[in-house]
Order: sequence, then C-alpha cells, then structure tokens
Amino acid sequence: MKFGHQMIARFLNLYIDGFRNLSSWGRKLWIIILIKLFIMFVILKVFFFPDILKVKFDNDIKRAEHVRDQLINSPDNHD
Repeated sequence: MKFGHQMIARFLNLYIDGFRNLSSWGRKLWIIILIKLFIMFVILKVFFFPDILKVKFDNDIKRAEHVRDQLINSPDNHD
C-alpha cells in the first residue's frame, strides 16, 4: 500500500511543481481552459441537456420500462 501512496504523491508533486513554474501566459491559458471546461460540462448540461426521463417518469421502474421499450421497438430493429 505504501508504494501506491508514494506514487500518487510523486505524481501530484510533479503537476503541482509544473503549475508553480508556469509563465504568466501559461497560467492565463490554463484559466481559460478551465473556464471553458466548466461552461461545457456544467452550464450547457444544466440548460440544454435536461434529464428528460426524470421529468417524464416518477420512478426508476417506469424509466427502465420506457428505455427498454424504446430499444426493443425502435425502427432500426424492424427488418
């Protein structure tokens, strides 16, 4: 177990030291990248990709039945 913890600590230290030694434009670039990732994965998901199954169905059993019916009865499955 100790070997695993040492490897994780070394891995984290590598990245922490790398970020500490970044130039000013490198830090700005990483801030822009993190802001873009936040927008893509948090804001867009909340506003443009709502959980339709949670809205339309009350419980997990009804959701599962709907998904199963859609998979079985989809037009692509009819030959």
